[in-house]
Amino acid sequence: MGFGVVYLPSGESLFAASVPTSHRVSFGILRGVVCGLYPMLGTFQHSHLRIEVNANHEHIQASLVQPSQFRRWLWPQQFSQGLPGKIHSGLSFNSYLGPVEIHHDVKHVNDHSLYMVLSGGIDGFHEWYWGDQWVQSRLEGVSALPLNLGQSLVMARLRQFLQQPTL
Repeated sequence: MGFGVVYLPSGESLFAASVPTSHRVSFGILRGVVCGLYPMLGTFQHSHLRIEVNANHEHIQASLVQPSQFRRWLWPQQFSQGLPGKIHSGLSFNSYLGPVEIHHDVKHVNDHSLYMVLSGGIDGFHEWYWGDQWVQSRLEGVSALPLNLGQSLVMARLRQFLQQPTL
């Protein structure tokens, strides 16, 4: 695990996070904050939820990595046009929650996990893990948005979506 803290000139701590070595976030964002290039607005928040669902890992994976699927259950969040049929490592796209833009950089995706670095409305990361009949989500970052509430609603919507009969 790594640990990073940004201190303001007043000596106050602005950001502290424990990040697994395999998921280190570029500290360019933090350098930009320290140098005053752009501010991080909001507070550091983290949320980690795991739920049981009535779906196999293939159905869960499709719901998380296929834009045609996640657009349906993540409404009212809107996504960039022109996304491929399946998101992949190296892909960058934007989502919009009302006037708030969130930039997603997909760093890793496979049959059982997804890891994205977020910037804009949320400066942090979102990771997903799943298997047969379970899915978990971990979201950490600096944001003015209520991340715990938002993640709880997202997980409830995902569960509801996965309970629908497949066509």
